[in-house]
Amino acid sequence: MAASASGSTPPPANPATADYPVRPVPFTAVRINGGFWQTRQAVNLAVTVPYAIKQCEDTGRLRNFDLAAETLRRRAAGETSFQNQPVTIYPFDDSDVYKVMEGIAYALHVKPDLALAARLEGWIARVAAAQEPDGYLYTFRTMHPDTPAHEWSDPQRWLKDPDLSHELYNLGHLYEAGVAHYQATGKRTLLDVCLRSAELLWRDFGDCKLRIAPGHQVIEMGLAKLHRVTGDPRWLALAKIFLEARGPGGPPYSQQHLPVTQQTAAVGHAVRANYMYAGMADVAALSADAAYVAAIGKIWDNVAGKKLSLTGGVGPLQHGEAYGADYELPNACYNETCAAIALMMWNNRMFLFTGDARYMDVLERTCYNGFISGVSLSGDRFFYPNPLVYDGVAQNNHGHAGRAPWFGCACCPPNLMRTLAALTGYFYAVCENSLYVNFYAQSEGTAEVGGVQVKLTQATDYPWDGRVRLTVSPEKPTAFTLRLRIPGWAQGRPVPSDLYVYTDEARPAWAVRVGGQAVTPALESGYALLTREWHDGDTVELDLPMPVHTVRGHPRIEAVRGTIAFERGPIVYAIEGAVNRTDPADLHVTARTKARAQRHPELLGDVVTLILDEIAAPEMTRQVTAIPYAVWNNRGLAPMAVWLKTEEK
Repeated sequence: MAASASGSTPPPANPATADYPVRPVPFTAVRINGGFWQTRQAVNLAVTVPYAIKQCEDTGRLRNFDLAAETLRRRAAGETSFQNQPVTIYPFDDSDVYKVMEGIAYALHVKPDLALAARLEGWIARVAAAQEPDGYLYTFRTMHPDTPAHEWSDPQRWLKDPDLSHELYNLGHLYEAGVAHYQATGKRTLLDVCLRSAELLWRDFGDCKLRIAPGHQVIEMGLAKLHRVTGDPRWLALAKIFLEARGPGGPPYSQQHLPVTQQTAAVGHAVRANYMYAGMADVAALSADAAYVAAIGKIWDNVAGKKLSLTGGVGPLQHGEAYGADYELPNACYNETCAAIALMMWNNRMFLFTGDARYMDVLERTCYNGFISGVSLSGDRFFYPNPLVYDGVAQNNHGHAGRAPWFGCACCPPNLMRTLAALTGYFYAVCENSLYVNFYAQSEGTAEVGGVQVKLTQATDYPWDGRVRLTVSPEKPTAFTLRLRIPGWAQGRPVPSDLYVYTDEARPAWAVRVGGQAVTPALESGYALLTREWHDGDTVELDLPMPVHTVRGHPRIEAVRGTIAFERGPIVYAIEGAVNRTDPADLHVTARTKARAQRHPELLGDVVTLILDEIAAPEMTRQVTAIPYAVWNNRGLAPMAVWLKTEEK
């Protein structure tokens, strides 16, 4: 990346070359220009980004950096006993600032804003001022250095990180923000802060004297990103050092029960776990470690086959925010928003290893359901947990009934913000002479295939309509294989396992046309293959019919025995009492129940609802409206359910 017009310094030298066999087209090369995701990105930019900025400032998260900087200045000036007390609750509050900074960086690419860019540079200066001379950056210790300012911290650096200090967790999010800021703007101001910190980690951990397993993973992904952008092998070595410090005999809660290559099932805190699996994938790709690949493959099979909610959420147990036993998938589940985001990260990496669409199928299911449910249509109210049933009154959202304006532990809102802003990084990928189309959305993008720039323009109303028109415009005629993902739901399976199945008979065939002519492409690993010489303006039309499907869960999922759920395309539906004037728990699907889709441009930000006829209610049969799960609780408190009882239940 060349220096920007604003005068940024040159980029680091020698970027990493070894990586995943499939390379993602960066988020900076794709722009959404209409439809479902443009609406959500627009709200994210106009509301969520400034709202998150204000929350970081108003709650004192950013002030912690100022207090740390003040302590450094005054002690350097001779006030050797001066200290400040943190103004927030948790030592990991630093990470919220970093995630917001990352989200701002992505947002600036989506929509340039000089005032926002200047504000971000001001934040970066405040973070840099809180960094100790040797590179250490952790405000709770720096502002109060003589004794721990919080019981989760130890008088000595790093020693309580396997427990709860979150020193390394904070740095992982810092490194992700620094790389994002550099990629989006070309500036090194935050990246240089990251590299000073990483140098300290190398001095403390790289000499093999100190071995600590991070209590909350994410440092591994951050270090992998630093390695990619700089080519410095130390950062990859550090990521592997942190992974291989785990187990045996530690707590499953933080995945320290076994060495990482011996783990075969998802256990413990779901966000920690999914971040670790994604970090293992990065290290495996960058170091060609087959043992890591084998381990995360077995763990993924365990999740996709036994531990995935229909909405793509994971971590159903409130106690420990954790994965449960096999098939332990209660409807009153926890399914933290951050766990959904981490699952998307992990599945994207599994795709980049294999070129297999089943991983993108899971990512899509999570994205349209268990992820985007975490933020309101207004952009300023949030879910921490994402249950599949709600009684309409419980304060199950970290002390809130319904969506909350913010949280004391506020990891989810800025995580949503940064993920939405960079969602286009999931759209396309390239491997040798193949161009993968993974995500369908109204958009324009550019990818390089075989040294040739190819412009891609999508026209579609997905996810409400399965018709996609793709215009392929290479800068010169060139031959390559276009790989169109045919979602599992379009092939008659909701997930890539037997965890859920469709019970209806609707199986309309998908179809492809090239230049207006019907073709019958080969299907490989979930992709329709179109191999030809492409010319400027060539068109591909993909038709993915969207019948309404009824879904049953595996008989070993106790919570959903004798129940039915509804979905259409990638969208899972829910019954909300707000409009149906009844508790979904009192409804029964009958043999006569029929479902039909209906578009409502004026409802809940423009959605397709399902009209369910012949639903049995107490002492009557009636019509019920189902809405996309992701938009429930946007009209006030009311009971909600994804799974409805059947007559036999």
